[in-house]
Amino acid sequence: MPAIRGAKSKKKTRRYTRDLDQIHADVASKKHLQQYFDTKAPEDLPAFGEWYCVECAKWFESETNLTRHVKGSRHKRRLRLLKEEPYSQKEADAAGGLGAGDGKREGVVESEMVDATGESGVAT
Repeated sequence: MPAIRGAKSKKKTRRYTRDLDQIHADVASKKHLQQYFDTKAPEDLPAFGEWYCVECAKWFESETNLTRHVKGSRHKRRLRLLKEEPYSQKEADAAGGLGAGDGKREGVVESEMVDATGESGVAT
């Protein structure tokens, strides 16, 4: 099978891993993690899904492979990335310039606005 290359490579799911916000939800809630496990058939997983790294969202063939993975640099890198809290939808909207939706900017009073000539105050 050829390697995944080109502009469409981001659309391929062969090597897709779970996103960091999904893993945050897995760590925070056992129910969320169980819902993910229910989508996978155990007979299709390595070693029937017995050894699983929650932080990296990977299954392993044996316990020794899992312990070797936990000691490795890729796992430690993932732990560093998981220390940061994921952005909420409210923070994403604020970064994109979407506010409360009333069309007014917060924290700006009309009397403090400066017109194009540099004079402050409200026009009379």
